[in-house]
Amino acid sequence: MFSAEPVCSCAFLLCAFARETAGAARTRLSLRPLCFGGQRSCKTSGASRREPLIHVCFAFDIESGSAQRWQGTLAPQTESIMTPPVTALPVELPPAFLGVAKSATGKLWRDRLDARGAVKALAIVQRYQLPEMLARVIAGRDVELDAVEDFLDPTIRKLMPDPHTVTQMETAAKRIADAATRGEKVAIFGDYDVDGATSAALLAWHLRHCGLDPLIHIPDRIFEGYGPNVEAVRALAGKGATLLVTVDCGTTSLEPFAEARRLGMSIVVIDHHQTGDDLPEVDALVNPNRADDLSGLGYLAAVGLVLITLVAVNRELRQRGFWTGERPEPDLLGMLHHVALGTVADVASLTGLNRAFVAKGLIAMRRRDHVGHTALMDVSRLNGPPEAWHLGFMLGPRINAGGRIGRADLGVRLLLEGDVSEAARIAAELDRLNSERRIIEQAAEAQAEAEALASLGLEDKGAVIVTASEGWHPGVVGLVASRLKEKFARPAFAIALEPGGIGTGSGRSISGVDLGKAVRQAVKEKLLMKGGGHAMAAGVTLRKEKLAEFRAFMESALAADVANSRHENELFIDGAVSARAVTPEFAATLKRAGPFGAGNPEPIIALPSHQLVYADEVGQAHLRLRFKSGDGTIVNGIAFRSVGQKLGNALTQNRGQPLHVAGSLAVDRWQGSERVQLRVVDVAVPDQGPAIIR
Repeated sequence: MFSAEPVCSCAFLLCAFARETAGAARTRLSLRPLCFGGQRSCKTSGASRREPLIHVCFAFDIESGSAQRWQGTLAPQTESIMTPPVTALPVELPPAFLGVAKSATGKLWRDRLDARGAVKALAIVQRYQLPEMLARVIAGRDVELDAVEDFLDPTIRKLMPDPHTVTQMETAAKRIADAATRGEKVAIFGDYDVDGATSAALLAWHLRHCGLDPLIHIPDRIFEGYGPNVEAVRALAGKGATLLVTVDCGTTSLEPFAEARRLGMSIVVIDHHQTGDDLPEVDALVNPNRADDLSGLGYLAAVGLVLITLVAVNRELRQRGFWTGERPEPDLLGMLHHVALGTVADVASLTGLNRAFVAKGLIAMRRRDHVGHTALMDVSRLNGPPEAWHLGFMLGPRINAGGRIGRADLGVRLLLEGDVSEAARIAAELDRLNSERRIIEQAAEAQAEAEALASLGLEDKGAVIVTASEGWHPGVVGLVASRLKEKFARPAFAIALEPGGIGTGSGRSISGVDLGKAVRQAVKEKLLMKGGGHAMAAGVTLRKEKLAEFRAFMESALAADVANSRHENELFIDGAVSARAVTPEFAATLKRAGPFGAGNPEPIIALPSHQLVYADEVGQAHLRLRFKSGDGTIVNGIAFRSVGQKLGNALTQNRGQPLHVAGSLAVDRWQGSERVQLRVVDVAVPDQGPAIIR
């Protein structure tokens, strides 16, 4: 029998402690449930309990074959709690969760918490009086016991570092402050993605507040490519720019900056991309990923780094007496909308300062007081308060659409627009471009998948997928590479070949495989004309005749890391519940551990042995689902992009059958009502006999 509440792990923990201490042979655990604080007592059979909000007290006896015996109690409001010492607990992973050794998608299900993690979860419950499932989620994100409150309520005040800890930040802040005090013409050069657009918009907003009228240049993806170029630098200098500030680009732009210096321009680079061996000659290169930077802020998106830079600029201008009653110091925290959107869309790790940026930025967006963001949310048909996944999957793609297949500067224009009607017009154009982008992407994706299947063969051999075609739009290759990576579980490149024999493409990687490093090495080997990026994503430009060599190089360079990463094909489960527990209140409880994204994954919840009573295709290759528990409770589900995939096939072939189901929870709001939906990521056919939750 499965409880409607999250599963208690006391019995498992104590058994683990006993076996580790006294040996597994003839170890017996006896638990005597006690009433505590007027709460209902636990049932130790099956390690389940009825009260989810407070951990009920246990008395226990452990006996081993050597007649050794331990006695004690577990109680939440006692200072001297008898807790097994962490160092005494086994470090081995627990057995397969629900016994699932190979799921429909080929994954081994694991409890996210080993014995030590479960002890930490129990300690979190006891100290902070949190629901057990929330405590399990927190412990599963490696949050230390003393840091739980800060994790649940991250504040920028506590996490914001001194900006000058970043290498050359002081120099950058002084040069930008000089431009403000002198009334110089400043040129902002940004990237064409969401991080670049939000970075450029944030910097432009601040400079306008200082009384300047900055130039903004976002390069055309097709005709200019990524990063500063000589022609654009000359054009900006011709318009009178004396200071060039690049955001989300510029770290490897040696030649364009040499031209800028020749034209008498000062240069400040604010970037977060990985650096090569040679750094550009500029006034200041603010990049926490440069080798001589010790700030530890390399996980920030560019827009977060721009915000920290502006904190330093504000301080510098304050010291110079620049701010007055007529020209007050701008409220940087009022622009966290931009920082949250750019951080999530760039798939930056939602840890540390990023977590505070996004948490507070979402609160700002819910106020709907920013014209551009409000227009973007309206055209995205976002009903209800925005969450992190809305930024990554609804708002971000529309900003990106301008840079992919339309005018590259549309996103920046929307974020800087103050007129409601004009903002609505720009947002509508971005929405139209996004729909057009989907059609272009689907055609390229189908062709790329066919090429990848032919390359891997029936034996599924190959560490890296490298696909290329002369018919693809350069603006969608990153999305195609991402789809290939998801489908084939290995790094993937999609390259658009131009008639002149030059290919531009993007790559996406899997956890544990540093794609950016391999791409930079390929540049050194003269296989690429240019390239760079992050561990998880990279961009490349190459000649068509070098394609085979590049494919062979990537295969050789990444084979070992890919093999290690794919060997660990596991799905980590945060806990198990039945359908009766899947309520808006339960979803809200888990949401307290958000915002979720890279570095802080959404909790994965398992529904053990629930009957699949409905499965039907909806939308673009999605499956709408309903599952029923043993007591008749129904929970709705959706499996995105699963039709024709392993997950979709398993679901359609098991209609009416019991399945172990794994997924994340989302609240679906419609016409004022709320219902919880399970976003299914995996299923497994239960083994014969009773399942055991560990």
